[in-house]
Amino acid sequence: MPSCMGRPIKLFNNGQMRRDFTYIDDVVEAVARLVVRPPEADPAWNAEAPDPATSQAPWRVYNIGNSKSVEVEEVVRLIEQILGKSAIRELLPMQPGDVPETYADVSALCKAVRFRPDTSIVDGIASFVEWFRGFAHK
Repeated sequence: MPSCMGRPIKLFNNGQMRRDFTYIDDVVEAVARLVVRPPEADPAWNAEAPDPATSQAPWRVYNIGNSKSVEVEEVVRLIEQILGKSAIRELLPMQPGDVPETYADVSALCKAVRFRPDTSIVDGIASFVEWFRGFAHK
């Protein structure tokens, strides 16, 4: 078993941070769809008034995420529920420079390859715990 068992989990902003959790299979699917569609130069790019989100070079940047933020405390509760064990929480204040919530805007990804990650947090956590149990026992 991992050596972290029995140690507290540090939860900043008292566990009320919200993050966009993305299941790895969704990330892989998005990347697989993008790899077969290399970007082309933006024909509307204008050197006189360059837009930092566009380029005459063939590149694109995409956010890959669920576009839904989930409270970190909820993720801990889901893991506890699946494992049937309670976590030891160390509730801490917000860290300097951090933000209370993040989430990805995947509209460009959806437009480019018609893909929007959709694995629910419940299904993703359950699959992760199942994988981790197998990994930790090797």
